[in-house]
Amino acid sequence: MGLKEAKNKVGQSVVDKPVTIPPQKAPSVERALSRSKLYLLLSWSFLYPEDDEFLDYLQAGEFVEDGRAALESLKSAIQGLPIADSETARERLSGIEAHFNAIEEWVSNEGMNWDIQDLRDEHRRVFSNVISLDCPPYETLFGNDHVFGQSYVMGDIAGFYSAFGLQLSRDIHERLDHLSVELEFLHYLAYKESYALLHDGPEKLQTVIDAEKKFVKEHVGRWVPLFAGMLKRKADYGFYKILADFTNDWVGFEVEFLGVTPQPYSETDYRPASFLNPEGQSYECGAQDQGNELSLLMNEVGAQAYLDKETPESGQSGSA
Repeated sequence: MGLKEAKNKVGQSVVDKPVTIPPQKAPSVERALSRSKLYLLLSWSFLYPEDDEFLDYLQAGEFVEDGRAALESLKSAIQGLPIADSETARERLSGIEAHFNAIEEWVSNEGMNWDIQDLRDEHRRVFSNVISLDCPPYETLFGNDHVFGQSYVMGDIAGFYSAFGLQLSRDIHERLDHLSVELEFLHYLAYKESYALLHDGPEKLQTVIDAEKKFVKEHVGRWVPLFAGMLKRKADYGFYKILADFTNDWVGFEVEFLGVTPQPYSETDYRPASFLNPEGQSYECGAQDQGNELSLLMNEVGAQAYLDKETPESGQSGSA
């Protein structure tokens, strides 16, 4: 999808053959794999549909089937943990179950009759052909009142990816801070957590878990709740409205599961960065980011040098 390892696609290097899971590790592995799957479903949902694959997945009922299986597995695997007794966590998981029911109903009543152009048109209606300021799926358009704030956040995101040897695939035409890419990164980390539980020592396992916590606390947990509310209003109905609620409940659950305390943005924090060009005219850099190319934004503000040097923040996420 969006991210790839230097030599292998995400996930290929994790478990290539059947592995015997020690009984004492089974719940932890099951939790990690279930979380990884739910992140992946959300990540795929936000991408622009280039081909029929995602629509076929929805129409065949496999999206809901896989999601329900992951959700039930997660519910079972958290039994005995404090979060299983949390009322808010239970409400989040019940909400996600209801969202899968709603997606199944939407597919049956409407989505089953769609072709790829219908899904593309719906994606454009909600997200627009250019960066929509109604509900932009880009983190750096939240909470930054100056373009250099955007470049700092973009550099921190790049630091997380590079720490795990990941880079954007050439097959995707999105930025590092697109929600789909960030969710896929968390899918990768959760998957890597399951691998570390079986094959690596406690130090590498802790590195992965720390990266999950830090990325949710400092990135996804800050901007996604506000974005999900904006998406729900913009979509108003249909698949992407359900997706907005699903995303909000899942990120809320993960914040509690990981035990982190993000400082979420509020409506007053949404102000896309602007700056003065040489002629003294201001404009929103997101609207100028033609083709959603990251290089245009980074080169515009001279921020590429930031990505080329190691920062203390990116160094803390470690390498697995």
